[in-house]
Amino acid sequence: MYSINMLSSADKVKGQGVGSAYLEQVELVRKGLSDEYEVFINKLKLADIMHYHTFDFTFYLLIPFARLKGVNVGYVHLLPETVDGSLEFPYLIKKIFYKYIISFYSRMDYLVTVNPYFIRLLANYGISSDKITYIPNFVSIKNFYSMSMDKKSEIRKKYGIEDNEFVVLGVGQVQTRKGVLDFIETAKALKHITFIWAGGFSFGRITAGYKELKKIVENPPSNVKFPGILDRDQMNELYNIANMLFLPSYSELFPMTILESFNCKLPILLRDLDIYPDVFFDYYQKGNEVSEFIDIINRMSSDENLRSYWENQSWKGHQFYSEENILSMWKSFYNKVNNKSK
Repeated sequence: MYSINMLSSADKVKGQGVGSAYLEQVELVRKGLSDEYEVFINKLKLADIMHYHTFDFTFYLLIPFARLKGVNVGYVHLLPETVDGSLEFPYLIKKIFYKYIISFYSRMDYLVTVNPYFIRLLANYGISSDKITYIPNFVSIKNFYSMSMDKKSEIRKKYGIEDNEFVVLGVGQVQTRKGVLDFIETAKALKHITFIWAGGFSFGRITAGYKELKKIVENPPSNVKFPGILDRDQMNELYNIANMLFLPSYSELFPMTILESFNCKLPILLRDLDIYPDVFFDYYQKGNEVSEFIDIINRMSSDENLRSYWENQSWKGHQFYSEENILSMWKSFYNKVNNKSK
């Protein structure tokens, strides 16, 4: 039996998608490939495959030693482009940090990216596409699933929401890149609709737009709720009391919240970004301006047939990103890189 050492610090910071992606991927591989691979978590030992989910400096130092036994695999969850608008660093520190990210990826034997769009961006940094494989994120139906109407009603009462209220959910860190300001502006124009943003300031004061966003979180419009950073079981409750997901991010790779919404048959509205069509196809609605978001949400709140159509589109997304499909991609990838190293 071969071995995989999963190395990550992503779950140390609550409320970030990288941590959720890491937990889901490890659970999937441990369960689905247990007859072929023994999976270790953050063990100080060499394995046939050293799989780095984050680019900690201690992992960086491990890279040359890892080649004594096997191969180094890096997971591409972010690029300098996606850090901009998320965190604020002094110019010099930012330049060093960005160079370090690319250096880490460059030293990998193989890379896995969660969106094919980023293969081209990695090539711009001089990283050969030959060593990059696209494998999308995955969310287990055991962790995120649609609840019964009675259960949904019970949860709504807990959050002080009536059964007949139309609820729009936003999910992610409270930061400029996530489009929180557009979320708020849209909510202000739709006073008859309840808006909830689940997430918080995972990185504190270095979060981009912290001062402005902190004031909004502490004193939101009357129809907007900020419950903060929630555990994953609580997040499943929120998906179930919502009528649609609204994510106006300006930059993303492959948001876990989309897959979580697919599992819960939740209609989805996104900003029209170049990265989405290749991975989410026609499973979502899109807009660019606040006026477009307002129009789409207004129509969704009043048209039951329209909601039903987009619920079905979300379920198609869930079926496409099924456990069987994603597991087969990981099995093929691990076997390929492991055989090459041998």
